[in-house]
Amino acid sequence: MSKLTHLNAQGQAHMVDVGDKAHTKRVAVASGQICMLPETLQLITHGEAKKGDVLGIARIAAIQASKKTSDLIPLCHPIALTSVKVQFDVDTPESIITCQVTCETVGQTGVEMEALTAVQIALLTIYDMCKAVDRGMVMRDIKLLEKHGGKSGDWVAA
Repeated sequence: MSKLTHLNAQGQAHMVDVGDKAHTKRVAVASGQICMLPETLQLITHGEAKKGDVLGIARIAAIQASKKTSDLIPLCHPIALTSVKVQFDVDTPESIITCQVTCETVGQTGVEMEALTAVQIALLTIYDMCKAVDRGMVMRDIKLLEKHGGKSGDWVAA
């Protein structure tokens, strides 16, 4: 098992020095789901939510969140994202919306945290916009699906 890179020799938290790492293309894909009442999903898919276009606003929130990750996660490096793609898949029979985010950069550190942050904020935005009609929505299965690039190479969830 690898050591925790955000702890120094004395066990204190620190930001990892990536100054000597090569600039490479890095990609991360993350996903998560929000489960809701069928009536809530219908409001979203029919564009009848009182606060507006739920998935459109959640998409913008995800992109915005990916760019602000280093402001939210104390030891994340600020990075220049080259692409953020947000996709929503609606499963009407199960009353679930799945959000998948792909983040890309050319840099010295990965974009896993940006993709994961974007997914969570997209789901939270859906919750916020629909909580007046469904406070029981559940966010689940937020996870990294794959990452590519950097010294550690490719990783794909089993």
